[in-house]
Amino acid sequence: MAGYSYRPEDDYDYLFKVVLIGDSGVGKSNLLSRFTRNEFNLESKSTIGVEFATRSLNVDGKVIKAQIWDTAGQERYRAITSAYYRGAVGALLVYDVTRHSTFENVGRWLRELRDHTDPNIVVMLIGNKSDLRHLVAVSTEDGKSFAEKESLYFMETSALEATNVEKAFAEVLTQIYHIVSKKAMETGDEGSASAVPSKGEKIDVSKDVSAMRRGGCCSS
Repeated sequence: MAGYSYRPEDDYDYLFKVVLIGDSGVGKSNLLSRFTRNEFNLESKSTIGVEFATRSLNVDGKVIKAQIWDTAGQERYRAITSAYYRGAVGALLVYDVTRHSTFENVGRWLRELRDHTDPNIVVMLIGNKSDLRHLVAVSTEDGKSFAEKESLYFMETSALEATNVEKAFAEVLTQIYHIVSKKAMETGDEGSASAVPSKGEKIDVSKDVSAMRRGGCCSS
């Protein structure tokens, strides 16, 4: 990691858009702030509209810049749905382990996600607030079995205690990177519509935020 300290902020190999979805109050904003700024705010208010933050990670010697989008879980903000999902190559679907209703709604969120994104999107189911063990209403087994049934990754996190937050985001980004690098190695497939661009493909940034940087490093 230290070897990359001299790299300017906008110098990265890949940019991946990842969305946070789930009911209001499950801790999406605190997962975002914990991962991108290592901050947690007990008094955090409900998100209004859309916010996003970025952070770069090193994966297999490549600098991956994650652009993570966070939105309100309330119905009245659903008008922004298609723009929110456009270009996303990863998603964290979050529920609150202390509120069973937020877990019951996971299926609906997943359907919406699948309606608006590429089938190759990497999705991780997150049971957040694992620090509140004495209040747990959704067992780890229930979360895990839903994830297995739907072919999702799964992790329980605590944004408050910073448990598994880094690990969850890193896993999603690593899996996206593996899909992209595998696609880059495969020849042809120029015409197929995919969430992840192949090497040398021109990116229409207005359509797709998740774009591979061209040619790595450039001369100043």
